[in-house]
Amino acid sequence: MRLAIDSGKLLYALGILFAAAALLYFVRDVVFSLSITVKAALLLLGFVVFFVAGVSTERDVLDIVAFALSGVTYVVFAGYVVVRYSPSETGTFLLLAASAGLFVGLGYALREGLPTPSRRTAGYALGGLLVVSVVLVGADALSGGVAYDVQTNESVTVSVPAPGQGSGGFPPVDRRLGTVTASNPSPFLRALELPSVSGCLVGPTNDPLEDVWVTVERDWDEDTIPGSTTRSYAVTGEFRIDANRTEAVTFAMERGIDCDADRSEPTIAIQVSGRDGAD
Repeated sequence: MRLAIDSGKLLYALGILFAAAALLYFVRDVVFSLSITVKAALLLLGFVVFFVAGVSTERDVLDIVAFALSGVTYVVFAGYVVVRYSPSETGTFLLLAASAGLFVGLGYALREGLPTPSRRTAGYALGGLLVVSVVLVGADALSGGVAYDVQTNESVTVSVPAPGQGSGGFPPVDRRLGTVTASNPSPFLRALELPSVSGCLVGPTNDPLEDVWVTVERDWDEDTIPGSTTRSYAVTGEFRIDANRTEAVTFAMERGIDCDADRSEPTIAIQVSGRDGAD
């Protein structure tokens, strides 16, 4: 039994699959430094563009392809909004319910004979959507991205740990070392990608096991920052200090030096890398 495969329809299906892959890649925040708000708006505009193209296309199958691309674009848009905006369960339900009503309504209108716009009308509509898209992208670019600023203390004093804390004679002691500030001057929701902060101890120490673990404190799921918002995050260090010490120790702090540097006094070498914070 030979299967009759329409080569044209096969190519259309492959085109739809690649379009879906391109849309998914577009929302991964790895290309086009656009805000989350503008990306969502562009996806919604893309849905409208493909739907208008489907309504105004008279050739067989091409209208189905346009409607399929319209539906795929809307699904990516809805998923992107849910993932990036993290609405409540009620908000997610309302979005899904409204989306269901939208597509049922559009399907009903098409079945009942939705008036087909002329090529000139469709061209005007698509041109208007293109202008809106350009304005959104321009506003996004002019409003600026998220700025990051890392400020560290000049020094930090670590007290002798209380007896019985930890194990092995090197109980952990936490101290604040500085602050990372993220500022989003634009009115759009943007991705939050804090710079990476690391550190090590250099200079004379009482024991080679003494060390520090530097981290930026943030919620594990906090990956966006609203428009016109500034947020600060504590840079903390977890010290492993010899419990046999009898006095507190003060560490100087320097940025940009590596862990092989020589210092005459105990020093914390801080390195910053990532978004706008590379030393």
